[in-house]
Parts: sequence; C-alpha cells; structure tokens
Amino acid sequence: MKENVHVNHRERMRKRYKQHGIDNFHDHEVLEMLLYYCYPRCDTNEIAHKMLGEFKTLQNLFESDIDVIKSRLGCTDNIAFLLNYIPEIAKRYWRSKWGDKLTIDNPDIASEYAASLFLGGDQVESFYLISLDAGLRLNNVSLIARGTTDEVVVFTREVARKAIEHRAVSVILTHNHPGGTIAPSIADNNLTSKIKDALNMLDIMVLDHIVVAEDKYFSYAMRGSKFVDGY
Repeated sequence: MKENVHVNHRERMRKRYKQHGIDNFHDHEVLEMLLYYCYPRCDTNEIAHKMLGEFKTLQNLFESDIDVIKSRLGCTDNIAFLLNYIPEIAKRYWRSKWGDKLTIDNPDIASEYAASLFLGGDQVESFYLISLDAGLRLNNVSLIARGTTDEVVVFTREVARKAIEHRAVSVILTHNHPGGTIAPSIADNNLTSKIKDALNMLDIMVLDHIVVAEDKYFSYAMRGSKFVDGY
C-alpha cells in the first residue's frame, strides 16, 4: 500500500511538471523529482529535505565535490556522481545551444552568453576572454584565471597572449562575483582599463566587460563606460 502512495505521488508531480514547468517548484521538489531515478521505491521528498538541510542550496549541493557529497550525505557513488554531474551537463547544453559561430554584436547577446559560462554558479571568481573575428563572430572562449571567493588575479600579458593566439579582432571580458553583487569594483575598473590600453596597442578592441552574479549581470558597454571601446 505504501509503495502505491509513492507511485501516485510521483505521477502527480510529473503531471504538475508537464502542465506548469519547473518554475512553480520549490528547490526541494526539484531535487525530489531528480532523485526518483536514484531511489525507485522510497520517499525522495524526505531525502531531498535532508540533502538541502545539509547543503542549504541546490547550488552548494550540485557544485560540491563527489567525495564531499558522499561523506556528508552517506550516499552511494552513483547518487553523488549524478548530483555533481547536473551543472556540467547544463553548461555543455548552453554552450552547444549557442553554436560555434555565434555573432555577438550587442551587449544583450554578450551578457546572455557570458552568463551561460557561469551557469550553475561558481564558488570562486573566474575570468574569461571571449575572442571575436572581424565579423563579431565567436572565435574562442578562454579561461584566463580562477581565484578565490572574492578575488581573481589576471595578468594582462596572458589576456594579450590568448587574444593573439586566437586571432581576435575584438574581445569581450567577463568574470563573476560569487558574493552576488553585480557592481564592478575599483579593481575591476582598473583591470579593464589596463587590458583595454594593452590590447588597443595590438589593434584589438575591448568591446565589453561583463560582471555576472547569479542570474544578474552588469555590462560596461551597456552603461556607456569609458573603460571599454563598445560595440
């Protein structure tokens, strides 16, 4: 009888998802449905609550190392692997969706693409260089550096080297703020200005610098900033 209760509940949850999508689901319900494929015959709602009680957010859970998930939850390799694998699949999906020759010719497209690089969030600051050809088509995306929760050290010479290596005519800079604020810092402004001056000497334009924080972003070009060349 108990198994039938779980089966009926799962069917109701799937029906609700088909009719309304995921937006009206709480985080524990999203996790509960995912766990259906790990636990075929038990109450995954209770398990989901316990997991979020331990990790607090889906982001913290999904971005934790496999061994950390296992040790903190006491779960199997398969479950820990699945949870860790989710954001990596999402990142691959979004990058494939954009295609290899995406044209990035305005701040809106640039910001959406930059945000996709940090899909699922990131616990440390990371800095990417997006290289474009003469037609503003995507040439390459390079991870320049990864840092700490509130800082990333970026060397101008490494940015210039990657831009030259990928034959960039123009570039877009982007990094994330794990703390959740999209406002660029004084250090961000200084770095942007320094990179712009260095690349302009190589006849490479810095079109934009985009700061990403969770599902928000700040575009220097969109604000008409003097620190970038603009589109």
